Amino acid sequence: MIRKSFKMYLNKGKAEEYVKRHNKLWPEMKEKIHEYGGGNYSIFLDEETNVLYGYIEIEEEERWACFSDTTINRKWWDYMADIMETNSDNSPVSDDLKPVFHFD
Repeated sequence: MIRKSFKMYLNKGKAEEYVKRHNKLWPEMKEKIHEYGGGNYSIFLDEETNVLYGYIEIEEEERWACFSDTTINRKWWDYMADIMETNSDNSPVSDDLKPVFHFD
């Protein structure tokens, strides 16, 4: 398993809506994440900065990279675009975090 972590940026005042939408994550989105080798996925919010910190475990980098081009993922990006910082294709602005320590 490959551990990945990243940060995204939530618009001010949108935390409650972000949580609401993720609590109703579409079943087909969950299925597609698993299909592309993703699991053990968590997102944390720093309420002072509105920075979201994501953690996911993936099976292979190449397979996971293809997930962003799926129809359901693009639909999710469009759905979330009004409450997050996004790029021109509605993908969330996201910065990978460098792993510096791990303990099992």
